[in-house]
Amino acid sequence: MLEDCKSALERWGGVHRLIDRWLDERRDLLVNFVELKEACDAELEAVTKERIDAFSELLMDYISAGHFEVYPQLREEARAFADEEALTLADRLLQRLEMSTELVLNFDADYASPGRVRQHLGRLPAWLERLAHGLTERFSLEDELIGRIHARHAPDAARAELRSEL
Repeated sequence: MLEDCKSALERWGGVHRLIDRWLDERRDLLVNFVELKEACDAELEAVTKERIDAFSELLMDYISAGHFEVYPQLREEARAFADEEALTLADRLLQRLEMSTELVLNFDADYASPGRVRQHLGRLPAWLERLAHGLTERFSLEDELIGRIHARHAPDAARAELRSEL
C-alpha cells in the first residue's frame, strides 16, 4: 500500500515537469509561428503545405497536451488541495479556452489538404493574425490557470513533503 502512495513532492513535482515541458512546446510553437508569418510576409506564394503542416502539427499537439494532460492534472491538484475557488476558476477559464480551440481546429481544417492550401493560401496572413489574437488570449488564460492552481499549491506540497520527512 505504501508503494502506491506518492510523496507530495513526487506527485506535484511531476505536474511541474509536465507544465515545464508544455511551456517548452509553447515556445517552439511561437518560434514556428513567427517563422511562418515571416515567410508569408516575404513571399506568400512560396509558403508550402509542408511548412503549414509543421506549424499546424505543433499547434494541434500543444492544444491537445493542454486539454488531455495539463488541464486535467491542474484540476486534480486543485481537488487534492480542496481548493473549490480554484476549481470554479478552472471551469470558467476552460470554457473561455474553447473559443481558441475552435479557432485552431478551423485553421487545421482549412489547410488539411493540398487543394485546401491552394484554395486558402491567400487567407493565410489573415488566419495568422486571428491565431495571434486567439493564442495571446489563450496563453494568458493558461498562465492564470497555472498561477492560480499549481504555483499557489507548490509551496504547500513542498511543506507537506518536508513535514512527512521529519
